Amino acid sequence: MRLRTAWRAASLGSALLICVLRWWSLRLLGPVKPEARARWMHFAGRLALAFLGVRLRVVGVPPKRGLVVSNHLSYLDIVICSAAMPCSFVSKAEIAGWPFFGMLAGFGGNLFLDRTSRASARQVAIQIGERLQLASPILLFPEGTSTDGSGILPFYATLYEPAIQAGAPITAAAVRYIPNDGEPERELCWFGNDPFLPHLWKALGAGDFTAEVRFGEQKQYDDRRTAAAATRAEVELLRGAAGIPAMYDIAAISSRN
Repeated sequence: MRLRTAWRAASLGSALLICVLRWWSLRLLGPVKPEARARWMHFAGRLALAFLGVRLRVVGVPPKRGLVVSNHLSYLDIVICSAAMPCSFVSKAEIAGWPFFGMLAGFGGNLFLDRTSRASARQVAIQIGERLQLASPILLFPEGTSTDGSGILPFYATLYEPAIQAGAPITAAAVRYIPNDGEPERELCWFGNDPFLPHLWKALGAGDFTAEVRFGEQKQYDDRRTAAAATRAEVELLRGAAGIPAMYDIAAISSRN
């Protein structure tokens, strides 16, 4: 257990160092546009999963633009969804202050939302509207917090509005962790008041697991409340789906990607 944790911690550190070096190689060429940041996140997510030995299974077709909405189980979702497709994220403002990981989130073009501030919500909504014009999607976790995976919380509708106004496609996505040793999914989830670093250390020592992302079809909606209710219902169906062939299923990913 301790040996596995130490090995994975060292592997994660190596992957993050490579990601930082790649970032600065991009930065030396000039300002890094949001689409390039999304591609960098895609590289970083795939490399991190490969170094940690986490299998990624993608079912359905990842969208190339628009808004993507997903359930939320932990900080691992950002790595997993990044590995599934180039995208940027709307994250809680606290992540910006995390040592090192906050910096990486900034490199990836994450938008940081202060959930207690209406001004922050308005600003992030404007930024989402701008990102929806680009050739890479932006992903939102509309539950507003992570859960233990036993159910899906109601979806907040506010940040759907930029997609409604722009007539942009909205795609439901479902994230699931499948431990190979039969342990409950919740053992990998980060929820409640569990501190970040102790949970990360625990996750590094956990048994092997498959990270699965299932994508629904792109759809357009006439109002945000209908969109929030419909996509939440679709995520529930996607979470419960089984037997659907994967688009790809990989245990290790080359840094060429």
